[in-house]
Amino acid sequence: MNEKQLTLYIDTRRCMGCRACETACKLENGLGAGPRFTMVTEVETGSGQDERLNFLPIPCQHCGDAPCVKACPTGALHKRPDGIVLGNDKKCIGCHECLWACPFGVPQFGANGLMQKCTMCYNRIDEGDQPACARNCPAEAILCGTVEEISAILRQRYADGNFRRPGV
Repeated sequence: MNEKQLTLYIDTRRCMGCRACETACKLENGLGAGPRFTMVTEVETGSGQDERLNFLPIPCQHCGDAPCVKACPTGALHKRPDGIVLGNDKKCIGCHECLWACPFGVPQFGANGLMQKCTMCYNRIDEGDQPACARNCPAEAILCGTVEEISAILRQRYADGNFRRPGV
């Protein structure tokens, strides 16, 4: 199968920090207190009158050349043909090599000591839908698709002047 790489794009100009992506992800994946496969981080920028609080959702980026997959000594992490990085908890030994290799600090470890992470809601994608975080973002700040598909959406937003979060 020769599919194009899927990725998640976060449009920080549109994110309003509502954390709907975190909630949708937790509900979709049945996550209790603790682990979050999507984490919204607050970033302060500027100073004085230019001071501003920005929000940055950080899900797994499902990197094209995923360092976590390369770092895993047991092969517990693998990429699907569409680029989605998945884990196999039967092969995971909880060594944390994937976490140390990930530039985004995305892999997490459950109560059982094994790695768990965003799956880009591959079951939804296989059904032609969007991941829960993207589907439930009221500001449409999280986009899922190929680079070409996401670029087309962004070009249209700029052409329409619709590149900022709603209400700003």
